[in-house]
Order: sequence, then structure tokens, then C-alpha cells
Amino acid sequence: MRRICLTVPTNRECSATLAEVSEEARYAARHFDVEVHLLVLDSSEHFAAHAGVLSGLDNVWHLDEAAQRAFLQRVIGRSGVAKPDLVLDLMLPDGLSYGACTNRAFLIAVALGCESVHRRDSDLYFQTYEGSKVFPIHAELLALGRPARDAVAVEDRLDPALRDRRVAMVGGSFVGEMSVDIAGVRDHDAYFDLVSLWAADGTGEAEKRALVEESFTGSEPFDGDRSVLAVVDPMRVDMHNISFYGLHERVPLPPALDTIGSDYFLIHVADKARLPGVWHNRHIVNFHTPERKTDAGFLAYQMRFAKFILSMYYFHFIYERMASDDPAVIAAIVRDSTWQDRGANEAKVHRLEAAYRRLGGRFTAVADRIAERRERLLLEARRDIDDFALLIDAWAPLVEAARGTRVGDA
Repeated sequence: MRRICLTVPTNRECSATLAEVSEEARYAARHFDVEVHLLVLDSSEHFAAHAGVLSGLDNVWHLDEAAQRAFLQRVIGRSGVAKPDLVLDLMLPDGLSYGACTNRAFLIAVALGCESVHRRDSDLYFQTYEGSKVFPIHAELLALGRPARDAVAVEDRLDPALRDRRVAMVGGSFVGEMSVDIAGVRDHDAYFDLVSLWAADGTGEAEKRALVEESFTGSEPFDGDRSVLAVVDPMRVDMHNISFYGLHERVPLPPALDTIGSDYFLIHVADKARLPGVWHNRHIVNFHTPERKTDAGFLAYQMRFAKFILSMYYFHFIYERMASDDPAVIAAIVRDSTWQDRGANEAKVHRLEAAYRRLGGRFTAVADRIAERRERLLLEARRDIDDFALLIDAWAPLVEAARGTRVGDA
């Protein structure tokens, strides 16, 4: 029987989402020959309420930050990596990191003996179709980890030369609210100025307009299963509806702080390395939590978007040169990206500030914060890439040390 890890990282109250994902775990165990381990990495102040939702389920691992830290200390100690204190900080930083929380899930899944990781976010619920919940794990388990020739998908677009390789990634997208919370200004003429900043340098005007039109907008509601076996276009899938086999044990995610999009790296590795994958239409429903609408939540989120824009200066360099899932090769490209002249990113931060200022209203506070922290933002964007290279170097010994390491009490 295959053992799999279904995981939800959270730093907020999400009892309703955990109830939904618990139902998905039961569904997988009933309909597939799998042992499902549900892993909740809980940095919130609502641990007790969440524990109540999770009670009664088999194979639940509900870990607060203290338990996560204890696990990481055991793994890092066994691994013999250089700079163990820094590695611990990159794995469990003092601040929000989408990549770091998912990296913790990867290592814990390895420790639990799980061959795949299936990630959901804490601000989602599942679609309902003809009276039943539409669980992504159904599409994932039909293909993930199987030789591509044996994967179940509605449509096959895979290069025949790749058919003997195993399916490394299965993912879907979302319906509902935009994945980046800027829907309220889509009709403003500065919306294009803002969103187009994440395009690679040299992108033509028509390509930019197509990118802006498609970015962060989600997909159509479920109306029957559709899935495609292929090398998956990163624009077709999202990290709140994703699963990995093997790849997450080879390459970690960037541990960048306060940066949206920092957890999407493996989707691009799968694309550039031409790994077989499946994208499906069992999309989750995305919603924005009330905290994000507060002044503090709004400002914090927009600053994460600003850091995402600045990080893309480095990631575009990496994606253009990456052609395999070899960690050593990827680490070398990551390091090379930091030798770029910073002038282009300095120009971009000025354009970011100008776009936010043109949007006006509460976005003016974002423009002011960018102006105030301009140099710091540029330095952090570069530092995050240096940290990522270091973590890639450490990943193989961390994964090996995680095998058999005690996680904690079930």
C-alpha cells in the first residue's frame, strides 16, 4: 500500500478548510489503495480549535512550531550540513515564508515514509458537482508516481520519448477570488503597469498584455473531469492545488521571507526538465480571509507582491537557463543569477512605486512603504537567492537524514 502525505500549512484560523481537507483524506483512503497521512503545520493561535476538527482521524500529524523545530533540529543534527543554525533559520524562519513551510512538509513526509506530497492551502474549499465534493486528490492518485505510459488522464499530449519516466507532478488551478488580491483595481489603467512588471525583460508589448490578462485569474468551474498528460505549463497549475512525486526530494523551494510566489519553483523545474505531469480541472475554490482586508493585512500582502516582482529578476534568469532537475546544476545557475547588474531591478522598484501611487487610495501607503524601504527590498531580493543556493546544497543530506527521523506524537 502506498503511503502519501496530504498537507496544509497554516498561520491563521482555518477550521472550515481543515474539515474539508479531512474529508478529502477520507475520500482518498476509501477510493484508492493508499495510507493517507494528514500533516497540518500550524503556526496559528488556533491550535486547540484545529485539533478539535482533526480529532478522530487516523494518521494525523498536527504540529505546532515547537514540534516542527524539534523535528528539524533532529534532522539537521543527523545531516552534518554546514552552517546548521542558518539552515534551521531557513527551514523555520522568524517570519512568513511560503517556501519554507512547504519545505518542512517535504522533510516530514520523507520521515513518515510517504512517497508523495499533496499540498492544499488554508484559504480554500472544494467545489461541489452533482451533489459531491470535487477532490483534487482523485486526479492526483490516478497518475502521480506512475510510469507516464500507465497514468490515467483524459488527454495524452506527452512526447513518446518521455513515456517511461514517472509522473512527477499533478496539479490543478482554482476558481473564485484572484490568487493575488488586486481584483479591485483591474479596471484601473495602472493595473497593467503593475502586473506587467513580473514579465521577463525583453517581453514584447503583446506578450505582456496576454500575461496580464491571464495572471492570477483562475479557471472555469468543474463540469466533468478533464485532465492532460504532458509537460505541464506552469501557468496552468497553482501551489494550493499541487502534488509531487520524487522531485521534492531532489530540490527544495526558495525559503524567501514575505514573498508571494516563492513556493512555485518546482513547477518550473518540472517544466524545464521535461518531467511528465498531469494538469486537471478539479480546481479548488480560493477565497480571501478577512485579515487581508484590514489596513495592516492589506499593506503586508501588497509588500509581499512587491518582493515577488523584485525576485522575478533573478528567477527569470534561472528559468531561462534551467534544463534539468539536477540540484548541483540548478544551484550553480541560482548563484550565477546574483551576478547580474542590479540596475534593472533598481529601475523596476521605481516603476513599482509609481504604479502603486497611480492606483491611489489605500495603495498610496504601499507606494510610501516601497519608497521608504527601496534599498532594503533590493538587498533582501538578492539575499533570498543566496539563501536558496545554500539550501539546495544542503537538501540531499537533509532528506537522507529525515528518513526514519521521529516526527512526534500522532
